[in-house]
Amino acid sequence: MSFTVTPPWAYTLQLPQDPRGPGIARSTLRTVLAAHGMQTLTAVAELVVSELVTNAYLYSDAPYSLRLDATEAGRLRVSVWDSNPRIPAPFRGAGARRAGDRDERGRGLLLVELCADDFGACSLGGAGGSGEVGKLLWAECAVPPGEAEEGGAEHAGARPDHG
Repeated sequence: MSFTVTPPWAYTLQLPQDPRGPGIARSTLRTVLAAHGMQTLTAVAELVVSELVTNAYLYSDAPYSLRLDATEAGRLRVSVWDSNPRIPAPFRGAGARRAGDRDERGRGLLLVELCADDFGACSLGGAGGSGEVGKLLWAECAVPPGEAEEGGAEHAGARPDHG
C-alpha cells in the first residue's frame, strides 16, 4: 500500500493585545493538532506557540497573528506576525547577544531554538505595497521518525492511496 500526503491545511488566529491571548493560542493549537491526528507534536508545539505568541504580546503594541500550517506529513509550521520590526536575538544568528545569567527575560525564544526542528524570521517593511510592517517569526516541529500517531500514517497527516 502506498501513501500520499493529505492536502495541506492552515489555520490563522488573530489575537488582540490582551494577556489571555497566549492561552487562547495554546488551546487553539491543541484543538487543531487533535483534529488532524498530530497529538505527538503537542508538547513541543505548545511550548513553541507559547513562547512566540508571548513574545508578540510583550514586545508589540497592536494585535498579532498566529498561523499553523501542515507543510507535509507529520510536520507543523508555527508562524507569528506582530507589528514590532525588531528581530529578537535567537533569530538573528550566531553573533546575537544571548540572555545573561541575571537577565529576567530573553530565554523563551532560546527554548524555541532548542526545541524546534527549524526556525527563522523575516522583517516585513511593507514592500510591494502589502502594507504589512513588523516581523514574522516561524518554527517547525516534526514528528520524529518511528513515532507516528497510533492508527498509522493516516493520523500523521497521510492517507492510504487507494488508486
